[in-house]
Amino acid sequence: MQQLPAPTALAALLPPVVFDLADRFVQAGHELSLVGGPVRDLFLGRVSPDLDFTTSADPGQTLAAVAGWAEATWEVGRAFGTIALRKGDHTIEVTTYRADAYDQDSRKPAVAFGSSLRDDLFRRDFTMNAMALRLPALELVDPFGGFEDLRDGVLRTPGLPATSFSDDPLRMMRAARFASQLGVDVAGDVRSAMGDMADRIRIISAERVRDELVKLVCGADPRSGIDLLVDSGLADRVLPEISALRLEVDEHHRHKDVYQHSLQVLEQAVTLETGPDGEVPGPDFVLRFAALLHDVGKPATRRFEPSGAVTFRHHDAIGAKLVKKRMRALRFDNDTIKAVARLVELHMRFYGYGDAGWSDSAVRRYVTDAGPLLQRLHRLTRSDVTTRNKRKADRLAFAYDDLERRIDELAEREEMDSMRPDLDGEAIMAILGLAPGPIVGRAYRFLLELRLDRGPLGAEAAEAELRRWWAEQPESRAKDTP
Repeated sequence: MQQLPAPTALAALLPPVVFDLADRFVQAGHELSLVGGPVRDLFLGRVSPDLDFTTSADPGQTLAAVAGWAEATWEVGRAFGTIALRKGDHTIEVTTYRADAYDQDSRKPAVAFGSSLRDDLFRRDFTMNAMALRLPALELVDPFGGFEDLRDGVLRTPGLPATSFSDDPLRMMRAARFASQLGVDVAGDVRSAMGDMADRIRIISAERVRDELVKLVCGADPRSGIDLLVDSGLADRVLPEISALRLEVDEHHRHKDVYQHSLQVLEQAVTLETGPDGEVPGPDFVLRFAALLHDVGKPATRRFEPSGAVTFRHHDAIGAKLVKKRMRALRFDNDTIKAVARLVELHMRFYGYGDAGWSDSAVRRYVTDAGPLLQRLHRLTRSDVTTRNKRKADRLAFAYDDLERRIDELAEREEMDSMRPDLDGEAIMAILGLAPGPIVGRAYRFLLELRLDRGPLGAEAAEAELRRWWAEQPESRAKDTP
């Protein structure tokens, strides 16, 4: 992107609905411009799935302009000046010029409608998002040098960064997100303001912080975004477990820099997404976040041994608990929390396989414990190897290749993806003469453990084992007592 594209080149990238909408507003005597991210994306050579417009029309005038043309309209955002509408396959948002700001202690902006396009652009987060294409002529309105900043890969604010971040503290999270998504450098004054204003992020809801964090982690260069969060102090407020990984460098004990190791694991996990058969399509938030957080239990478990060695015993289990606590605070859904925490809990399970080998029973348990996360666990475990010792790295890679081979072989023989006991709950109740209840669950778990240890038994052998187990249970003896 060296020079400004000609209007005709931009017009070829935009769907006709943009110009149809512009005609209706112009005929009604209103200004209409494509604005923000869609404009930025056009200059990056891609068409945004979102179409955002700003206008001199107030919400009522917008509704009047699209009446009989839009197939549906929504007024949920009317108080903020936004009318949403659908035309064909396109969902469009049209917002009245605004000049709003956040109250010092509020999570919501005090909405004030503006009177000019320039004022509307000035209130936006960054210069590269403060560009508009005035319609229908596609005249670029860029009062703050957004095109040059986009071309140079620099993230700046239209006004003073401190003022911008005070108005909307979430913009600091967006700066880190854009560093990840767009690979841009953050201007020095923006970085400084993020450090000075970091504590103000506390007024932003956990849900909004979470959404920005997900976009950051799923960006093209998540490492740069995480680094910016940590360096600015934002991570201390929203993801303190990551900041805590910066264990002091102690050359005498020679332990790893856990923070830098975690970022390297994250980078390596990104390169392993999808796979030859598309098992983990990227960007995969669960895998990436687990890679970033896999060692968060280390600060709490670090011990210096008399020999000079550093240990982190049980950091996997402690880390899983910390992950659950942090993700709950960020209002993640339960399924995502369970998946990330489970990967953190299991990420050390493989170690020792190369030295001692595993029985078939241990391999079955590895697969069963991972469940639907197995392909992600494969990638996390491989990514966790960051040693510079090539012989050690090769040995671990060879061992994991062998484990995956054995998993595949057992899967072919035993249908490991649907591991179940040889007898189901109904068969257990029929054999033991039981009604549904906790005892049936215990019997089922016994048979599942047996299945994991010994492989498929067949119905007859499984029934014999079940009767032997039942004979040892106190409920069986009580049942037989007159």
